[in-house]
Amino acid sequence: MKSKSKKYILWFNELGIKDIPYVGGKNASLGEMYSKLVKKGVLVPNGFAVTAFAYRTFMKKTGTDKKIKELLKGLDTHNIRDLMTRGSKVRQAILKQELPKDLEEEIVIAYNKLSKSFKKVNVDVAVRSSATAEDLPDASFAGQQETYLNITGPDDLLKAVKECIASLFTNRAISYREDKGFDHFEIALSVSIQKMVRSDLSSSGVMFSIHTESGFPDVVLINSSYGLGEYIVKGVVTPDEILVFKPTMAIISKAIGPKKSKLIYGKGGEDTKDAKVSLKDRNKFSISDKEILKLAKWAMIVADHYKKPMDMEWAKDGRDNKLYLVQARPETVESQKDKNVIEEYKLKGKGKVLVEGAAVGKKIGAGKVNVIKSISQIDKFK
Repeated sequence: MKSKSKKYILWFNELGIKDIPYVGGKNASLGEMYSKLVKKGVLVPNGFAVTAFAYRTFMKKTGTDKKIKELLKGLDTHNIRDLMTRGSKVRQAILKQELPKDLEEEIVIAYNKLSKSFKKVNVDVAVRSSATAEDLPDASFAGQQETYLNITGPDDLLKAVKECIASLFTNRAISYREDKGFDHFEIALSVSIQKMVRSDLSSSGVMFSIHTESGFPDVVLINSSYGLGEYIVKGVVTPDEILVFKPTMAIISKAIGPKKSKLIYGKGGEDTKDAKVSLKDRNKFSISDKEILKLAKWAMIVADHYKKPMDMEWAKDGRDNKLYLVQARPETVESQKDKNVIEEYKLKGKGKVLVEGAAVGKKIGAGKVNVIKSISQIDKFK
């Protein structure tokens, strides 16, 4: 029997948190929750991982690793134009290659097995990237690689897997690794293939087992919005925000977010599409008090299991009306701060307000405003 280090496919029930070298942070955590926390009442949709071994085999067999090394030689990440040009060439080099035939076959067999377990021909899945250096306590790689939602059928699945592999070399990911001193080729990519939760028909969000602004450990912070979770994760919508006090399990704060749009399933070859939220739905909370308390309980179970503050993603299925956890990783900001030091920033003067928005963090910045009209001018942004 092959060891985990030599397998192309590993199912969630075969995985635990110690398997990051084989399947990356996201998949290892999903496996850990699926294997250990489902019995405690935390629902996690089933799925499987295309392993880091599969990624390395693809890179080596096609010679793409050598080509990438050549393309990135002498890169200056602070020259945005150079980074964009080389990053694009690297991704194209990956997408041009075919996956090894034996790897393709194993992915399709696993996908058909997953489909059969849900009594469907081609089950809808989320295809996510899971890097082997992802979500470490001292470095967050979250959100740097791509996610593809509502993928159905073997052909679209294989295409999404390859696009996930290419996304290990997004401009942002290349730059971050260079700045943090990570070797591009010490990090491998695993791909997570997980049954979709139909939150396009309901709501989804993120939650933290500590307060993300103050680091206060006795609350659970929950963000919630309508539709698929990508819009919250990527900051497209301003969600509802709820605080639950852990010692008494009381909801101590609720704020309605505007939630103007949502991401839903697409039609006619389109995986997902944007949709407007009705004024009636915008003006009410996207999650009930009963569901808030259930999620808060789950957040405490997860944090207690991992023995550290956690950052989680959840989704509610609009068909079975059940809540699910679809991701958990260590919180990497407040939990890393020195608890003996309090920093406070004060604004000495006031001027005309030009723009308003939700604050992230508590610091004050000053300097010239850079205005760019489109992404093509990104190299002008200092």
